Amino acid sequence: MLFFHTMMTLLTLLLLLPVVLIASAVKVVPVGQVYSLYRRGKPVRLLQAGMHLVLPLLDRVAHKINLAGQTLRFEQPLADAHDVRGTVYWQVLEPERADAVFEQVDQLIRRGAQEALRDEPATDHADRRDLSARVKQSLNSALRERGMMVTRVELDVA
Repeated sequence: MLFFHTMMTLLTLLLLLPVVLIASAVKVVPVGQVYSLYRRGKPVRLLQAGMHLVLPLLDRVAHKINLAGQTLRFEQPLADAHDVRGTVYWQVLEPERADAVFEQVDQLIRRGAQEALRDEPATDHADRRDLSARVKQSLNSALRERGMMVTRVELDVA
């Protein structure tokens, strides 16, 4: 009886292993996203929308890059000299360039906005639109080379 139980367990494992490997080899990328595929810690390729076969146990999805617009809200003041909060709307234009810095996008945008505001004189509510445009231009000069673009900046000057 023990022999039969052991054989059934072994047979079940042998039948399930290929099913699990095949299931893990199929990656379905939704429309509006791109997955970056890494093998042994190095980028291999980008998976566009659709169904893809990958090497199970070797390949892994490092980033799921959303190509639609994204939002970064600043609840804390952005710069020491200004009591400015706001929202930055941005999107990925070139996923192959953005993949390398995708995990640091929030930090890049925060740092870029702080640097742009640090050089600005104190502003009132009437100049908010001009200040937003200058911050957007400054952020885009840094992010464009990384495959991303700021589409809009809304600042709340207190």
